[in-house]
Amino acid sequence: DLISKAAVLRGSELTCFSPIPSPTDSPIQYERVGADVTMKCGSMDWDAAVTWTVNGTDIDESHLNGSYLILKNVDLSQSGQYSCYEGSSWHLKYQTTLRVGTPPKEPALMCRSNNYPKGFYCSWHLPTPTYIPNYFNISVIHGTKDMVCEKDAVPKNRCHIRYLQLFSTVKYKVTLTVTNALGKNFTTLTFDEFAIVKPDPPESVVAKPVPNNPRRLEVSWQNPSSWPDPESFPLKFFLRYRPLILDQWQHVELSDGTSHTITDAYAGKEYIIQVAAKDNDIGTWSDWSVAVHATPWTEEPKHLTTEAQITETTSASTSSFMAPPTTKICDKGAVVGSGAMAVCWTAGLVVAAYSVLFI
Repeated sequence: DLISKAAVLRGSELTCFSPIPSPTDSPIQYERVGADVTMKCGSMDWDAAVTWTVNGTDIDESHLNGSYLILKNVDLSQSGQYSCYEGSSWHLKYQTTLRVGTPPKEPALMCRSNNYPKGFYCSWHLPTPTYIPNYFNISVIHGTKDMVCEKDAVPKNRCHIRYLQLFSTVKYKVTLTVTNALGKNFTTLTFDEFAIVKPDPPESVVAKPVPNNPRRLEVSWQNPSSWPDPESFPLKFFLRYRPLILDQWQHVELSDGTSHTITDAYAGKEYIIQVAAKDNDIGTWSDWSVAVHATPWTEEPKHLTTEAQITETTSASTSSFMAPPTTKICDKGAVVGSGAMAVCWTAGLVVAAYSVLFI
């Protein structure tokens, strides 16, 4: 016998049977959620004694009708590998993989040109999962001419089309069809090339305070790197900003340049700032850029840093009388050695005490 035998222990009985074929050897059976499913045990008669398992676990006999397996109102949890064995010999007679799922709903399709005038791309997704494999086919027609939509490696649900003719008034028609084992669906878009132009958001947005100007913020940014020719196809920009303490945005539209100075900021308040871009003449605005935060310049509080400032402030707060330096009491000509210095310090203390007495 070319088929090797495998031994398994089922309860207290040692039984031999042929190894289970790999999943690639067994057919796949697709069924809709909620359907009633009947499985026949290969070529076995209806009244033959059989045992069914799912993923290696015995199925209760209440689900059997003779040798047939009956599954009522199946749900996603019942997907798995079903096997049928003959009587007590436990010879594998039939095996199938059940996949429970749904037919596809109408797919969502979007086409956009973020690198005008090079071309555009289309991307798609299903609004709800089907739980089984889906296959997508996309066709692009410009007038009567079929165009190639080259699949992108990443993401997988996207392809791109290169413009063969610029400034054409002929519309594009894109049809996406999705198919799986339980059904099919489709959606269609019709548009002209100008309508789908939408740049990516501006990049490298930076906001900085302006020194000595408590109500100004300097904002700068760069053209999106995906926009291929800003000289021939210039972009305009839309700036929005608000302090974090408020919900209302302020807006500024800029016809050229990649910087702007905000002049009406609230002093000392942190701001959130974003920028959008659009072709000067066609298409729609980009999404907003990544938000940046900045706070206008504020004057640093002044600190006492010199001994003279400290002495002056202390004297003004205690008395208008200022004792002369102790060294002026001494006759420098008569002072000799450390003893004379001791006399000078003593005189200084006496003067200080005298001044306090009369305050």
